[in-house]
Amino acid sequence: MEMGPPKPVIELFTSQGCDSCPPADALLGKYVARGDVVALSFPVDYWDYLGWRDTLASPKYSNRQRAYARARRDGEVYTPQVVVNGIAHVVGSNMGAIERAMRQTQRSMNSYQVPLKVWAEGNELIIEAGAPPEGAKKVSGTIWLALIKKEASVAIKRGENRGKQITYHNVVRDLTPIGRYSGKPVTLTLPKRDLMRYGADGCTVLLQMDDAGPIIAAAEMKDW
Repeated sequence: MEMGPPKPVIELFTSQGCDSCPPADALLGKYVARGDVVALSFPVDYWDYLGWRDTLASPKYSNRQRAYARARRDGEVYTPQVVVNGIAHVVGSNMGAIERAMRQTQRSMNSYQVPLKVWAEGNELIIEAGAPPEGAKKVSGTIWLALIKKEASVAIKRGENRGKQITYHNVVRDLTPIGRYSGKPVTLTLPKRDLMRYGADGCTVLLQMDDAGPIIAAAEMKDW
């Protein structure tokens, strides 16, 4: 399997009920358009009590954000928060901080290289993780499948963003651990039809140490 330069992964934890989030949502859209970054939006549900129930949120994503805070041992859970490569966190609307975190975390991950790809054949989604190249550190971790909606536009009627129409980019509609990686080649096959029922346009695969550790590799299939 050929290896290209690894793309940094940024995860934006956002909420329709947070008035600080729209600039971060717009910035994530710019990263999506760039194409050299894997950019994902994770809507969280813990601000729903403020008067507007987030129409895209899932407790899964709130739990993922909290798991990152536990793994870092800093307790920092807020919106808009960007987690970079599963390692560092910064304010999601601060492009300068995001860029610095990408550079710093990419340097620390250079010794971890795992070839990862995803593609479709007929009604099957195929995910393949190869062996690390010679000289790279051996790693193990979780293989996650994120089902992605490219864009979702929401008219917010109550709460802090009342009256705003906000477009969200690369919205994760479901996130599921689908396998383990132990440093040896592994191939996973899933029925594509079952995945399409979530209303997603495509998917992103993440290979991550533990469940909330550094992200070793990522692969995207933007259209089914």
